Amino acid sequence: MSDLLVADMDEIIEDTQKDKYLTFTLGNESYGVEIKFVTEIIGVQPITEVPEMPEYIKGIINLRGKIIPVMDVRLRFHKAFQEYNDRTCIVVIDVKDTSIGLIVDRVTEVLSIPDTEIVTPPEMSKGNREYIKGVGKVGQEVKLILDCDKLLNEQEAEEINHR
Repeated sequence: MSDLLVADMDEIIEDTQKDKYLTFTLGNESYGVEIKFVTEIIGVQPITEVPEMPEYIKGIINLRGKIIPVMDVRLRFHKAFQEYNDRTCIVVIDVKDTSIGLIVDRVTEVLSIPDTEIVTPPEMSKGNREYIKGVGKVGQEVKLILDCDKLLNEQEAEEINHR
């Protein structure tokens, strides 16, 4: 009986998160991540550098006793580094059994974007398209929907988990 209740609760939680995206900006571009991946949003805090990590992995933070690697999404997308300010946030997500913090310029809002309003990204040069799952249409704006599973490939996730 209790297994059925847990399954029902999981379905309810999943249903309330369907089509919901946490949106944020990097420069003039707006991005979204599925809310189901997001565990929390925190301000930037002291980051401990870890040797021999990719440039976009800024280091690790201690979040209530849990060590979390932190990725600067600007650097991951080959954009120029920007000094962190009071609007800069760390969006903590869980992907592939790994918690990771994403440093973003500014968190904007949680939006509902129905599947019918998300289209496949246009074919363009390689760039950071591999991280884009779709393009969400919200009024006259577009939100680039990130594929959280591709922000870290298997090897990178393995490296981070074993440091």
